[in-house]
Amino acid sequence: MSMNDVKKLSIEELEAQVRQHNRLYFVENRPEISDYDFDRLVEELRERKPHSKVLSELTSDVPASAKKVNHDIPMLSLDKCYDEKVLQDWAAKFEGDVVASPKIDGCAVSLRYDQNGDLFLAATRGDGAEGEEITANVSYVMSIPKKIKKGGLEVRGEVYMPLSIFKSYKGKFANPRNLTAGAIKLKDPKGTGDYRLSFFAYDLFGSTEATEVEKYKLLKSLGFEVVKWRELKRNEMQDAFNDFLKMRDDFDYELDGVVFRTNLLAEQDRLGSTAHHPRYAIAYKFQGDSGETILLDVEWSVSRTGAITPVAIVEPVELSGAIVRRASLHNVGIVKKLGLSKGAKVLMMRRGGVIPNLESVIEQGSEAIKIPKRCPSCDSDIRVEDDFLYCTNSKSCVKSKVGELAHFVKAVGIDGFGEKLLAKLYEEGLVTDLSELYDLTRDDLIGLERMGDTLADKLLSNVDASKQVSLPTFLQSLGIRELGKHASKILSSFGSLTKVMSLSEDELSEINTIGPVIAREVVAGLKDKNSLIDKLLKHVAVVEERNVSTSWHYAGKSFLFTGKLLSMGRGDAQKSTESLGGTTAQSVTKGLDYLVVGDGGGAGSKLEKVKKLQSGGSKVQIIAEKDFLEMIKES
Repeated sequence: MSMNDVKKLSIEELEAQVRQHNRLYFVENRPEISDYDFDRLVEELRERKPHSKVLSELTSDVPASAKKVNHDIPMLSLDKCYDEKVLQDWAAKFEGDVVASPKIDGCAVSLRYDQNGDLFLAATRGDGAEGEEITANVSYVMSIPKKIKKGGLEVRGEVYMPLSIFKSYKGKFANPRNLTAGAIKLKDPKGTGDYRLSFFAYDLFGSTEATEVEKYKLLKSLGFEVVKWRELKRNEMQDAFNDFLKMRDDFDYELDGVVFRTNLLAEQDRLGSTAHHPRYAIAYKFQGDSGETILLDVEWSVSRTGAITPVAIVEPVELSGAIVRRASLHNVGIVKKLGLSKGAKVLMMRRGGVIPNLESVIEQGSEAIKIPKRCPSCDSDIRVEDDFLYCTNSKSCVKSKVGELAHFVKAVGIDGFGEKLLAKLYEEGLVTDLSELYDLTRDDLIGLERMGDTLADKLLSNVDASKQVSLPTFLQSLGIRELGKHASKILSSFGSLTKVMSLSEDELSEINTIGPVIAREVVAGLKDKNSLIDKLLKHVAVVEERNVSTSWHYAGKSFLFTGKLLSMGRGDAQKSTESLGGTTAQSVTKGLDYLVVGDGGGAGSKLEKVKKLQSGGSKVQIIAEKDFLEMIKES
């Protein structure tokens, strides 16, 4: 299916096809198109009708006659990506490390153990809210423990057929997943055992662990086979993806990507979920055609931050229907790691059929790639920082400055100013910093090549329309490292730009989702941009946040509500907390600050979990509803 074919479909046809292929995959277990082609249909629908109900539907494989099981916590799908940029954009929304594991192409299953540790209920995912009971069937999956030493838990994982077992079924079934989906729902449960299925655990509920890593370790200690995992820093994710891709043929199971999860459960609670997928996890898919070609050279590109990025230039190779000649190498560390050389035979992949990537070197060339010692744009010295190169003169470097201007116009929504036009304005001395965009006149623009009266007037009108921006947008537009959309929104809760500018590292570090690294970068960046901000404010009106507290004593603290609240609904209590600068949690974690117990009773398991945490030395506090009301009255 070509992209042109997808573009020709009406919205109604897109919705029908998404539903049809979801049914073929989840219900009939006979997919007719690749995951990538299906994802293209979904993305096209999301672009043209972002609120379509079809986008949040999880197709159920539960027949009407089956015994159904309600999932207390929804079993959602995963969001997907096909390139490193989207992955890093996802990772920029949270704090802490990441856990990576193979995305096994099997069938998701929920296992529930009673207080004595006995397996008493098992169910398929179904539509995420309701699955099909398969308790008797899973008793014949030997790698699923029937009794564990810790009670009251729900374990989730993937039932799959090892490839070594599937060999005897090739030709009869399309793939191991389709065979597995049928085997775990046989009417005669004993027949399930004949297929010698296996199970990997990847999630756990009902315990008090604070991280994904702790959950994996507990699962293993309870006798579960745990999916292979690695704890990573966020800048190590692409390397982990590449490693799993290289090991793909070494595993005795089918995998079609790598799942990345936020390690801290407190961050997972904060990020929450959509109706379709959790925001704290994402699947980086392997999809894409590959082919061999020759590396001709490596060019070096300068970004707005002064980072100098290598770009591979290769002999033209056709991948996924397109001719590929260039591919970003992301950083100098990759050049060194791959040992790139001119004339090398390399393996290229167009990930997801879209993003060209140099995967590996098949045969070395004759001339090693030289790492630049001076900036290719302005000839200034280069600073080496871990796996990255930076221009030491980024404040005057042409490509860096143009990148900074491009980031600003995109952030504040000034249309029409592409990088070529911005470069020309900079070279002509018309726009040497962000504030000078607002000094442009009709005569300035008319003097440029290929600039007519109509276009000049439109550009000036677009600039004029950006003279009023929200505080989060203004902060994000400054291009300060670590001050992206998420951090800008949190900082804007202080109510005014003046207050944000006066914050210290210590004050920022105390905020639940900021931390010392972001705090250091933001404070230093705002100080460095102080003069520029003053100049921008002569042209731009910053619309500051309203209905937020700038001085609430409990700003940045996390609250969890349990039991029946008599003074207000739970939703109202959460909104009040967030409007004052606090955060609300969805479950008990070690990072929780306050458990608010409703005066109407019915606190349940959350109260018991917090008491258990307190006995282990946790500082989480249990407060009554009346105490919470006193807290918010202080504001």
